[in-house]
Amino acid sequence: MGKQDVGITVSKKEDFSEWYTQIVLKAKLVDYAPVKGLIVLRPDGYSIWESLRSTFDKKFAKNGIRNGFLPILIPESLLGKEQKHFAGFNPEVFWVTHSGNNEVGDRLALRPTSETLAYTMYAKWIQSWRDLPLKINFWNTALRAEIKATKPFLRTSEFLWQEGHTVHTTQEEAEKEVMKILEIYKNTVEEELAIPVTTGKKSEKEKFVGAVYTTTMESIMPDGKALQMGTSHFLGQNFSKPFEVKFADKDNVEHFAWQTSWGVSWRLIGGMIMTHGDDQGLVLPPRVAPIQVVIIPIYKNNEGKEKVLSKVQEIKETLESADIRVNVDDRSELSPGYKFNDWELKGVPLRIEIGPKDIEKQSIIIAKRYNHEKTSLGFTEIGKMPTILNEIQENMLKKSREQSRENSLEISDYVDFKLKIEEGGFLNSPWCGDPECEEKIKEETGADIRVIPFGSENTDKKCMYCQKQSVSIPIFARGY
Repeated sequence: MGKQDVGITVSKKEDFSEWYTQIVLKAKLVDYAPVKGLIVLRPDGYSIWESLRSTFDKKFAKNGIRNGFLPILIPESLLGKEQKHFAGFNPEVFWVTHSGNNEVGDRLALRPTSETLAYTMYAKWIQSWRDLPLKINFWNTALRAEIKATKPFLRTSEFLWQEGHTVHTTQEEAEKEVMKILEIYKNTVEEELAIPVTTGKKSEKEKFVGAVYTTTMESIMPDGKALQMGTSHFLGQNFSKPFEVKFADKDNVEHFAWQTSWGVSWRLIGGMIMTHGDDQGLVLPPRVAPIQVVIIPIYKNNEGKEKVLSKVQEIKETLESADIRVNVDDRSELSPGYKFNDWELKGVPLRIEIGPKDIEKQSIIIAKRYNHEKTSLGFTEIGKMPTILNEIQENMLKKSREQSRENSLEISDYVDFKLKIEEGGFLNSPWCGDPECEEKIKEETGADIRVIPFGSENTDKKCMYCQKQSVSIPIFARGY
């Protein structure tokens, strides 16, 4: 089987959508399930998710957040308690109507999100100020009917995510929590996945249904489309009142609590693939790569085989002692060239090549996946490998920041805006704050307000659509 049979057959620039689909399938991250809109996560794909989960769990724990578990079925009567919130999800809900041949009575929704279920339980658990703050995170799946235009990790009917739900005695404490979580999200995505994000608020039109306001982090992908990477919502008392989440203060006076909710999904993995991948396949940041270093022994007709494999084992043990995830590709039926292509497709950050001549020179060849740079490294320098991996991680973030800057423009003229939006990208444009202007821009261009960055308030300009005084310079873009 040659490279043409297993490699990526389309260019990232020429057919971004097909390129992306080929990568997730051929790099063996996912496969399609028998039910339309669903995917199966394969071990390498799940390993990346586990890495993110581990990082988030450590950061959540430092913030006093613990993990819990919620069931997947929610009674319709419960969902209806917060009508406005439920109406936003109703078109996407899967319903369970039968148990065996018997009707269940009150229809059961397969969880689209867990606010109503979590807060029903919170109302039972919270009695006094001593029970607060209550901070619980749930690693769940969510189900929302996405039958058309599905794409692995980005838009599927079932997806992995975490959703946190916190309860506080004061508005100030709850709003601080919203910002703490957003900062955790931003740092994790940038430091682990090497994807730069812009943080800020959603517009009233785009905020989470039922929230007082929504904070978000947005990234621009290489094809010029925006991707929402995560959201953190201030719910105020919009849920505590209908669900009676109340507490007695120190004077035994009862108050409705203040709440937040927040979440990220495996969409982060999709963003990582799009941001870093190239025409050879996946490119993984070292911190989340299931395999960080692959070692490929090279020899002909068993000549020098024992000496090479002995040195390979020694290098492997040295790297493992430094907590580096290593794999030795000793498949004898495949050529070194095939193996190189195979591991490039899978995105392993660093490849080591070693043969008899390298042993004579007391060195190895290392190949960096993200920039295809090949260099020689002496046996005595193998201890530098953790530093090399860290440099790769940092350089990948630096490179993606440059890509993001190149894909961002400041535009105040609506005629220019309509031309530029066809090319894609983040367009920073003045806006009067009127939802009607926002809606008209969306109707006419397909672009919506992705994020109103913190600090983007501006009253010196004119709204690009209606020419009234601006209130801010949000980022407009077409999105996934």
